[in-house]
This record gives sequence, structure tokens and C-alpha cells, in this order.
Amino acid sequence: MLNNIGLPGLLLIAVVVLVLFGRGKISSLMGEVGKGITAFKRGVKDGTEEIENAADEPRETPGEKARDVAPSSTDRS
Repeated sequence: MLNNIGLPGLLLIAVVVLVLFGRGKISSLMGEVGKGITAFKRGVKDGTEEIENAADEPRETPGEKARDVAPSSTDRS
């Protein structure tokens, strides 16, 4: 359905949106969209850095943190 809108159709939609919402509302909306895109990019960058930092840290072997949870012979009542 949206495959054959073309440039004239997009221009008509843009003009209708501009008339309905006004220039001030559209510019504030685009500013919020820009802030959202910036926050998304920052989040992706931070996530990538966190994954890379986690990969660089030495990993523990499974036996290092193991502890004996069996009751000792002195704990019996």
C-alpha cells in the first residue's frame, strides 16, 4: 500500500501535517526526536563498552568461589 506514494504524496502529507499542527509544534517534536536518537546512540555505545570491558576482565574458574556447604560433624544435634 505504501510502496507507490512517491514524492508528491509525501509532500502533500508534510503540508497537511504542518497545517494541522503548526510550525512551533513540529519543531519541538523534531527536537524531542533528536534527543531520543541521541540518548539511544549513547545507550548503545555504553552497552558496547560495558560488554567489551566485561570481556577484558579475567574470569574466575568455577572452583575458586566454591565453598563447602555440607554440614560438619560437630553441627549434629
